[in-house]
Amino acid sequence: MLNFKNISLRRGTDVLFSGASFTIHKAQKLGITGANGVGKSSFFAFIRNELHPDEGDFTMPPGLQIAHVAQETPAVPCNAIEYVIDGDQELRRLQLQLQAAEQADDGIKQAELHAKLDTLGGYTAQSRASRLLNGLGFLPAQEQKAVAEFSGGWRMRLNLAQALMCRSDVLLLDEPTNHLDLDAVMWLQDWLCKYPGTLLLISHDRDFLDAVADHIIHIEQQKAEIYTGNYTAFEKIRAEKLAQQQSAYEKQQQEIAHMQSFVDRFKAKATKAKQAQSRVKALEKMSLIAQAHVDSPFDFTFVAPNKLPNPLIKISQASVGYDQTVILKDINLSISPGDRIGLLGPNGAGKSTLIKVLAGEMEPLSGEKQDAEMLKIGYFAQHQLEQLHLDESPLWHLRKINPKATEKELRNYLGGFNFHGDKALEKVAPFSGGEKARLVLALLVYQQPNLLLLDEPTNHLDLEMRHALSVALQEFQGAIILVSHDRHMLRSVTDQLILVANAKVQLYDGDLVDYHQWLVEQKQQNIEQPDTIKASQSMSRKEQRKLDAERRQKLKPLYDAVNNAEREIEKLHQEQQQLEKILTDPEIYSDAEKNRLKQLLHRKVQLDKLLETTEADWLTAGEQLEIAENENNV
Repeated sequence: MLNFKNISLRRGTDVLFSGASFTIHKAQKLGITGANGVGKSSFFAFIRNELHPDEGDFTMPPGLQIAHVAQETPAVPCNAIEYVIDGDQELRRLQLQLQAAEQADDGIKQAELHAKLDTLGGYTAQSRASRLLNGLGFLPAQEQKAVAEFSGGWRMRLNLAQALMCRSDVLLLDEPTNHLDLDAVMWLQDWLCKYPGTLLLISHDRDFLDAVADHIIHIEQQKAEIYTGNYTAFEKIRAEKLAQQQSAYEKQQQEIAHMQSFVDRFKAKATKAKQAQSRVKALEKMSLIAQAHVDSPFDFTFVAPNKLPNPLIKISQASVGYDQTVILKDINLSISPGDRIGLLGPNGAGKSTLIKVLAGEMEPLSGEKQDAEMLKIGYFAQHQLEQLHLDESPLWHLRKINPKATEKELRNYLGGFNFHGDKALEKVAPFSGGEKARLVLALLVYQQPNLLLLDEPTNHLDLEMRHALSVALQEFQGAIILVSHDRHMLRSVTDQLILVANAKVQLYDGDLVDYHQWLVEQKQQNIEQPDTIKASQSMSRKEQRKLDAERRQKLKPLYDAVNNAEREIEKLHQEQQQLEKILTDPEIYSDAEKNRLKQLLHRKVQLDKLLETTEADWLTAGEQLEIAENENNV
């Protein structure tokens, strides 16, 4: 347990939060939310003993193994898979001891250490690390590539894999999805849901938090409070509080009117496709979401484009790629005003390449691309942040676009993106990634584009800015093509999905749930060994079915053991959460409830012990299954 009692944290003279008192229990999964700059990362530094509280007491069990993602990756010469295995510090310690015993020719010590390695699962470390790398988007050939050869974003993925490899009791993840694509986000979500330790997760991805977190710690107005449930549950509670404020209520009604207008328009256009139906459901909940964002510091809309030619862009029988290497071929695509397109596809399949071709940054290798005469593109990509003039201010950047506008007009506009007062006059250089992204979006919106090309626009944006962007995009009259790992953004903004995969660009009839399943099936196909494929091709179908049935039968008891343990853990977690909810009620501590309180506390001790035993059983069963699967695939 991590116990926080009346904790106060400062950054310099600024109070981040004060009077924070709560307990984080074993195996809980907590989302840490709040606007950028409120102290979320400082909270993590405090848990790692890098910051000390100005007031209060913090206690945790001795010897607790805390894992976190390193923010920097040294340009080391070791290969990727060995770098990831380094995350298992206990394994590395045993390996060094074994090496010393071998050099000393100490047979007894060697036997003892080999037994420990076997118990630890040391002989499956290579396959565990390989699965982590595969899940985070690395190709098998990249496992042997030196860490120094990877770019910054891919090194951050290596750091994440190393943290996941650690045998941790507590895992701290600070915006882990920022450097991931949608495929890797979905894989990480599944992995974290099965993680047996205590998870503290800073994230601005609503869907990710909803799927993973069972508690929320929200930091705002110098307070840090804990809420039971996922992000949606927290948002409901916060919405109820804010809805009581009259000024908030008025602004909320405006947002709901905008959204309802869009819902009505959307229902009239598309009700057949699966993703259309799921998007209507998402939009139906947005009045409640709006309630929880009525005090947002962001307030902007897209001004209607001057011209809306139809089509905006048309591509016929085109191939795209680099240096005559074709990545996508036979592309036929027509983009019209009002189109809301989300691009799906595995990492490296060509989504960003297609966006660059549409933006005019690349030319097709073959085929035809026709741009409308009045086409005006608003293109957002991560490299756009690097093109800002670091020695200049947000006001300067905006004035470059419209020298005739008054300073008051420009300042009022920048205020909608939370660049108020002196912030509008400060140099861009020290701005955070989120502030730079907001400025690029502000410049893009100001230019009245009729086609928006958005390649991961939510990286570094907090939940409030993501919500404001989502609302503004729904009212945009031009066309939108969006690549994003934020599923809430995809669902609430797009009504048409296009799959970029296997060198093709084609309409996708499923929704994001179907896409998740498609990814799982694709990865399963990709990890099949070539020899296994050849062997299966040489067998008759009857022989293959018989062999598969024998394999399934052999592994069934192990699968059952893992599944039973998972179900038992879930059952115990639910009972634990119900108990915790009861124990937060002040009435339970009255004299009249003394006997019941005693029973509840006794049951809580039993639950904690049962959870510990069941989690140990789950880990053991999982390792046994992993070994059996590896033997089966040989």
